[in-house]
Amino acid sequence: MQIHPLITTSEALAELCERLSKAEFVCVDTEFMRENTYWPELCLIQIADDKEAAAIDPLARDIDMSPLLDLLVDNEDVLKVFHAGGQDVEIIYNLTGKTPHPIFDTQIAMMAISQSEQIGYSNLVESFLGLQIDKGARFTDWSRRPLTDRQIEYAIGDVTHLSKIFPKMLQRLIKTGRGVWLNIEMEKLADPANYKNDPDLSWQRIKAAGRNPAMLGRLKALAHWRELEAQDKNIPRGRIARDETVADIASHPPKTQADLAKVRGLSAAWKDNEIGRRMMAALESAKPLTDQELPPRTPRGAPLGKEGALVADLLKLLLKIRSREIDVASRLLARSEDLELLAAGVRELPLLQGWRYEVFGKDALDLVEGKTAFAVVKNKLKMAHIDEIGGSEPDAVE
Repeated sequence: MQIHPLITTSEALAELCERLSKAEFVCVDTEFMRENTYWPELCLIQIADDKEAAAIDPLARDIDMSPLLDLLVDNEDVLKVFHAGGQDVEIIYNLTGKTPHPIFDTQIAMMAISQSEQIGYSNLVESFLGLQIDKGARFTDWSRRPLTDRQIEYAIGDVTHLSKIFPKMLQRLIKTGRGVWLNIEMEKLADPANYKNDPDLSWQRIKAAGRNPAMLGRLKALAHWRELEAQDKNIPRGRIARDETVADIASHPPKTQADLAKVRGLSAAWKDNEIGRRMMAALESAKPLTDQELPPRTPRGAPLGKEGALVADLLKLLLKIRSREIDVASRLLARSEDLELLAAGVRELPLLQGWRYEVFGKDALDLVEGKTAFAVVKNKLKMAHIDEIGGSEPDAVE
């Protein structure tokens, strides 16, 4: 594979992108800094196909990044391959208002061909290529210039290794017939809605107890205010106020600005400064959420009770057994909360639809309905239909 020197000119980048635009896939990674900023600062982009690889310096003077961004978000003929690519996709969305498409994430794909739920990149490389990655440059300040040869080599390695792993992973997916399992998961990753920093929706990220419309209205107003403050100052939103502080103020609003001095998590100076005044103005403008704005209630069946809780435990045991039998990450098959809902009587669930129903959901439903039972077969715990183990229909779990 040809490894190019660090690309710092528009001409070299345009030539690279012209060649890569004809590739079947490109592997992409980014290096960025965001510890002290609201918006992540893009410091380096690495890209490779199966023939060449390069690192691109977006901080280089006068470099035109549009050929690369066009390749990533507008060229539908080239598959974009990432590993744990959520933050990389977010950066590209912030630059373009679009997400890469079509997209493939090797961390997600590993869930369909192994029991690994969130495999790290180093473990992925070791598993497929038998290589140990040098982690010495992992904590680099990527915004500093010049970058050393070792830093650039480390960064490019993320995509050169991935370009060798992806075809191997694709072969395993084709062999097992599980590629279709990942379509929905990949589309979720590419959904632009995941990356919008809409101040009006920022309250939905904050955990708050209850569904009181007035309290949630205050939470919405405060979160909106905090988001605008953080964007304007380009600092992490937690530097303005932590989530738990915002939720506490929404639940127990101060009557006057002077009361802000008593709020845990806020500076006492807020009792008479401008940012404190802006927070109080946000609180005063808050309106209760309408019925349409209230978050949907979590679907519920009958209360679980002791029997239902035991059924949920049996479903979780079945999930572990099935995950081991077919060598797939259990989280890809079903979520723990969905199993509890199934035990409580809910039937409109992802695990009872599509391929998940065929692979796991049908047996899970049979277990709930008393059509199957656990048995030890050749020293292994398995689930079988009642007629297969020669027993009578089991009593209800108590």
